[in-house]
Amino acid sequence: MSEAKALETEKNMYRVQGFTCANCAGKFEKNVKRLPGVEDAKVNFGASKISVYGDATIEELEKAGAFENLKVAPEKSARQVSQEVKEDTKEDKVPFYKKHSTLLYASLFIAFGLLSSFVNGEENIVTTLLFLASMLIGGLSLFKVGLQNLLRFEFDMKTLMTIAVIGGAIIGEWAEVAIVVILFAISEALERFSMDRARQSIRSLMDIAPKEALVRRNGQEIMIHVDDIAVGDIMIVKPGQNIAMDGVVVSGYSAVNQAAITGESVPVEKTVDDEVFAGTLNEEGLLEVKITKLVEDTTISKIIHLVEEAQGERAPSQAFVDKFAKYYTPIIMIIAVLVAIVPPLFFDGSWETWVYQGLAVLVVGCPCALVISTPISIVSAIGNAAKKGVLVKGGVYLEEMGALKAIAFDKTGTLTKGVPVVTDFKVLNNQMNEKELLAIITALEYRSQHPLASAIMKKAEEENISYSDVLVEDFSSITGKGIKGIVNGMNYYIGSPKLFKELLTTGFDKDLEQNVNTLQNQGKTAMIIGTEKEILGVIAVADEVRESSKEIIQKLHQLGIKKTIMLTGDNKGTANAIGQHVGVSDIQAELMPQDKLDYIKQLRSEYGNVAMVGDGVNDAPALAASTVGIAMGGAGTDTALETADVALMGDDLRKLPFTVKLSRKALNIIKANITFAIVIKFIALLLVIPGWLTLWIAILSDMGATLLVALNSLRLMKVKE
Repeated sequence: MSEAKALETEKNMYRVQGFTCANCAGKFEKNVKRLPGVEDAKVNFGASKISVYGDATIEELEKAGAFENLKVAPEKSARQVSQEVKEDTKEDKVPFYKKHSTLLYASLFIAFGLLSSFVNGEENIVTTLLFLASMLIGGLSLFKVGLQNLLRFEFDMKTLMTIAVIGGAIIGEWAEVAIVVILFAISEALERFSMDRARQSIRSLMDIAPKEALVRRNGQEIMIHVDDIAVGDIMIVKPGQNIAMDGVVVSGYSAVNQAAITGESVPVEKTVDDEVFAGTLNEEGLLEVKITKLVEDTTISKIIHLVEEAQGERAPSQAFVDKFAKYYTPIIMIIAVLVAIVPPLFFDGSWETWVYQGLAVLVVGCPCALVISTPISIVSAIGNAAKKGVLVKGGVYLEEMGALKAIAFDKTGTLTKGVPVVTDFKVLNNQMNEKELLAIITALEYRSQHPLASAIMKKAEEENISYSDVLVEDFSSITGKGIKGIVNGMNYYIGSPKLFKELLTTGFDKDLEQNVNTLQNQGKTAMIIGTEKEILGVIAVADEVRESSKEIIQKLHQLGIKKTIMLTGDNKGTANAIGQHVGVSDIQAELMPQDKLDYIKQLRSEYGNVAMVGDGVNDAPALAASTVGIAMGGAGTDTALETADVALMGDDLRKLPFTVKLSRKALNIIKANITFAIVIKFIALLLVIPGWLTLWIAILSDMGATLLVALNSLRLMKVKE
């Protein structure tokens, strides 16, 4: 189905319960696509969801999933999700023996069967019935699906197992067949457990925001469910409480721990007009918050939604596995048939021996380990990243982050804080003190529209200097050069060195010129204050470099990133000063957005995999052209969440080396899993040549591979910063 057609068709999202394996999810997707009225469908195995393009009833969807007894329900509201999480938690608390009673009973019958074969012999009817009972109890669901598949000529792992079990029973290998059925059931339970563990990381995100909040309405304070809270309501958050909704502080002062959203470990100060997010913890004071978003639009809801969507995005390795498995299963069937019939027909082999070997090949052929090698890794890594404040929007970006060779950085707001600050202030006239001169400068700048004026006003506030009572007369702006105004009958000027070279009759002091040049070479904007007759002082303003930028660039180089580049529209002097300070390997200055885009394209042709780190708005073309677009400050920034492939939620570059490390580890684990799953099958198949392959060795190799692949993938949940 074309993307254009998909956009025209109504999309409905459903949650699915009961998936036991990735193969079953694929089969469910195919069945749903065949339903009348459905134009397309896409299963997200990682998040246990399905997107249906077109019309289908719940009954029709459940019928399509009847082979696995799947339960389907529409996407839920916050209230329903919270109820679902509670039910899942209850299910997790079900005692082990109740949860796995079928397995336990089947194992018990096997134990009695083995005892009976020891006492009564293998051919005894009681022994056979005990093994048969074990097979039926442990493998009923397997046989149901396997036989249905067989009748429809659909060949997956359950079909292979069913043929092997029927064949084993026909040739009288009751004990081995019963053990194979049990081991296969254990293997499936392990696969389900591993996937649930990985999904749990997202469930825990769902549970961090309270489902009720204290709201003031009509002068009364009442507890209301988040679904019933409206934009504009005033929410009261007491110290020690989690914040239930996104909003803006209208009263109060506190420190809020935003680790759940941004990954920041240090609480952030919040006061009037500051934004707060659902799922964060109010640590100290009482806050009154005006609600700005409905529950489904909160930052935490968007993160959960985007992470679940990300888990459904197929990584390149997943696409390879799907393609491989498509041809792998029929090939295994052909090999099994050849192993069973060629030796007896052409080499005088025993039919019983080689049919048995053929059945063992079918069991070895189950691609369980191969099929789960990628999904568990992707879900584990994306879940871990989300908890640390990094939103990776798909498996493809996770893999591409791991293969990066070069990273380009926007300067303003990425390597720097994007907020100008006063870095130097020097009084050159002995008759005037620092505070008096700063008050005059601030009073003049207060009337200016200059972008750097805010830095000077902030400096005055920090020094507790009052400037509002300084009377300024005849204020005017001197275009491109500075500002002027009369204070206490004296004409004061603030501006560039160029302005004072024109004003002064006595000439420009060489020491002062050197001082100004030094400041400019450091990437600072130097401004001079004075009169027509003399210079009174120099003040320098700069966009402050983030404390962490230098350390981050070093870490990236240590991780093997070949090239780090700073891209900026700033002048070369400022760019070189900042670039050299943070340690990037290349500096590109005085760039227009188009130049940044062209440079990213050039880097891609040179290095292949290139990331661009920017703010998600101004750098949109360059972010789109890069292999991976990484946006700073995803929390509360809708554009960053929507446009970037990866969002650093806490506006914190320190998450970047962690993301590269996690992605590389994920890439290595996925490759190791796929290689191991294929090699173990190949080794087991080689045992056919000397005739050493048995049914239980075959299923044990499959189960062992599945277990090791799952455990290896779950390691990604433990990767630390």
